[in-house]
Amino acid sequence: MAVVAGVDFGTLSVRVSVVDSERGMLASAVSEYPLHRKREDPEYATQSHDDHMRALASATRDAVGQAGISGDKIEAIALDTTGSSVIPVNKDLQPLGEYYLWCDHRAKGEAAEITAAAHREKLGAIEWCGGVYSSEWGFSKLLHWLRHNPEKRNEFASAFEHCDMVAATLCGVTDPKKARRSICAMGHKWLWNAKLGGLPPEEFLTKVDPLLAGVREKLDGEYATSETIAGRLSPSWAEKLGLKPGIPIPVGAFDAHWDAIGAGCRTDDMVNVVGTSTCIIGITPSPNLVPGVCGVVQGSVHPQRTGIEAGLSAVGDIFNAIAARAGTDVASLSNGLEKYRAGQTGLLRLTWDNGDRTVLVNPNLRGITLGWNLQSTAQDELFAAIEGTALHTRVIFDRMASNGVRVQRVINAGGIPQKNEVLNRVYANVLGRPVLVPTKSVTSLGSAIFAFLAAGTFKTIEEAQDKICPPFRVYEPDPAEQRIYDELYRLFSRLYFGFGDKRMEMGDVLPALIRISETSQRP
Repeated sequence: MAVVAGVDFGTLSVRVSVVDSERGMLASAVSEYPLHRKREDPEYATQSHDDHMRALASATRDAVGQAGISGDKIEAIALDTTGSSVIPVNKDLQPLGEYYLWCDHRAKGEAAEITAAAHREKLGAIEWCGGVYSSEWGFSKLLHWLRHNPEKRNEFASAFEHCDMVAATLCGVTDPKKARRSICAMGHKWLWNAKLGGLPPEEFLTKVDPLLAGVREKLDGEYATSETIAGRLSPSWAEKLGLKPGIPIPVGAFDAHWDAIGAGCRTDDMVNVVGTSTCIIGITPSPNLVPGVCGVVQGSVHPQRTGIEAGLSAVGDIFNAIAARAGTDVASLSNGLEKYRAGQTGLLRLTWDNGDRTVLVNPNLRGITLGWNLQSTAQDELFAAIEGTALHTRVIFDRMASNGVRVQRVINAGGIPQKNEVLNRVYANVLGRPVLVPTKSVTSLGSAIFAFLAAGTFKTIEEAQDKICPPFRVYEPDPAEQRIYDELYRLFSRLYFGFGDKRMEMGDVLPALIRISETSQRP
């Protein structure tokens, strides 16, 4: 028997779970931290490293206390985070600003420049991330920071993903070059590829912008999968967390990737981690390069397999925004949705309220709802938004299938499917296949699995999953509803590419609206 702590840093809070190898989850605690936004700049989203660490200490102590055990019984701690959430640091591994959070899209221009340069220079790594580099990813954000913080450039020593920064901090690392980096994070968001020599060449980076000169060396170090130990808990942080010093901390990863492991994902499964956004995470036996996905990385989800990532830039955030505009909350607005049938609202909702992550990889898009009449309600729009996220997910699955990715099972994980049966039913009908939903929350369970591996409790991920992952509730598709969604899907696909693809006739409409709005707000 062993007890470990699994940590999951989300967009607004950190969850720490204390898990027993025999009894399962003993306790779980959450501590919140602020997300910094600017009304005048909807692309802005940052967070403080100090806020994260204070919340981690609070949640860890609370979870251990609720579990009714002594902190020195915890044998390992593992953590996942949002990503790409990027922080620049100085030579002592101290932040030079706040994290550019995953949902910060200020680097749209930088992303476009990197994409254009990658194709012009025939950079092989661009094909491993779907052919388009995103404003949500590392190099875009770092270049944006370098351009907008000239007074701090001389102090800049490196930049880190959130998962690597937290692990290094807990281990007492103060030299950026000695911090181990996650292959999951760097492979999916920083164009790192072992087969292609690691990070992009210096020559390529300086062609994007001379400000990137020397950055490749500053990001150098040991890159590892999550069965590798990042270090051991330092005495100072052991005291703050209420744990014993010296326990192992494995190399971290992104929250959705480890949520997929906690949900029981195996080879050829695809997991929709549905929360504020959706990350679609799969494990494949070998690489299949898919245009428009967020990355194909060997060792990123499962250390011995190939991970594939896609997703939607907003899901729960859209539901919350619809409810807020109606002066209510999602739970209240959802009352009665179980009576809705496929397509009954007459609305078709393109869920681009925060841009498109996959397959168009276009941040210059915004939500569209077609079919309004004078009796349409906010509840109708909420149901249409649920349908829209499912239809978008089908676009992504079809793109994967056409490029050789086999999907054996579909699992709905994340926070929303646990409490939204309507969403699971709609997804099963839209996707035309059974949807599996864990019967208990799996948030931070993936972290616990990697903590157990670090402690030596289990030999393989699969052994740990068999022991501690919850069983599934299965949602079967309804043939009558499925036929309606097949018809809606044909319409959705035409609109998706017609308004979203820059090369199509209507592809300039939404970017033009954004440009006009931004221009009108300038002083």
